[in-house]
Amino acid sequence: MTVAIQVHHPVAIAQVMVNFAARHGVDAGTCLIGTEISEMQLRDPELLISREQEMRLIENLMLALPDVPALGFELGLQYNVATFGAWGFVMRISRNLREAIRSALRYLPLSTAYCQLSEFSDQDEFGVSADPDSIPPHLRQFLLERDTATAINLLSELGLSGVRMHRLEFQGHRPAHAARIESLCGIAPQYGSTRNALVLRRQDAETPLPLYDAHLVRLLEDQCRAQLERRQVAGLTGQVRQLLLGPAGLTASIEDLARQMAMAPRSLRRRLEAEGTSFRQLVESERRQLASRLLDGTEMKIDELALQLGYGDTASFTRAFRRWFDQSPGEYRKRPDREPRRDD
Repeated sequence: MTVAIQVHHPVAIAQVMVNFAARHGVDAGTCLIGTEISEMQLRDPELLISREQEMRLIENLMLALPDVPALGFELGLQYNVATFGAWGFVMRISRNLREAIRSALRYLPLSTAYCQLSEFSDQDEFGVSADPDSIPPHLRQFLLERDTATAINLLSELGLSGVRMHRLEFQGHRPAHAARIESLCGIAPQYGSTRNALVLRRQDAETPLPLYDAHLVRLLEDQCRAQLERRQVAGLTGQVRQLLLGPAGLTASIEDLARQMAMAPRSLRRRLEAEGTSFRQLVESERRQLASRLLDGTEMKIDELALQLGYGDTASFTRAFRRWFDQSPGEYRKRPDREPRRDD
């Protein structure tokens, strides 16, 4: 069985919720109760927050605004392509909406989505279905409507004014705020459906997008893969990363880690493969990221840095570094765009 991977979200996601609450008269302090997020941290572009912190913020928002109809849906409409960085922009420069959605689903943990999303299509229609069953029951409807509205807003932005949603479907009974949802998105939801789904006409989904750039798509997808690796905090992949950066160190072998995790090395390899990675890839990824940070942020000598990263000699590290960055460590450190080191 594959262990579920949990991914931290940038605090900008929380900032959107706090700004939304402020427009309804709720202060930031009320939103952040119990989250261990400070108002100052909301402005930190590098800070990541956990699923638990985000859900606590959502609970606070729901408690503070119990009388706002379709609260989750209205919140979802606050998120746009720019909110999500590389994940959003890779959709914007995709060939068409269909490919944009497929790219989005490949890197879905980089979005705000808590529902399990999947695509479907037939001869006439293309769409995305949402399964909220993994969400705690008291947040399920809120987050289903938030994720749905976010998807609607992104599709509208990507398709500019030329593409309209064909149908909006929800399972379950029609809620009291159904009319509010219609007024917010311009289409009447259908209830009692067999699925929760956004449906487009297939010809609309395959209409070329104006900003398509195949080369830039590849670059941004590389960024998405790298971000996803950095944000993984659970599952076996996350456990191995934590051991490599902590007690085991980057010199550890797969046998060393398997022993610490009370597993057979063969089982560890197999389970990492099930999560789409390998021990060698994880070690390589951590060495690459740590090397760039140490070269940018310290004056550590190259031979010392090689030992720190677990290489037996400087030549092996230099060869690896050239493979990663197409230049030597010394050239990387001297590059013109390097940020100046700060002495704290």
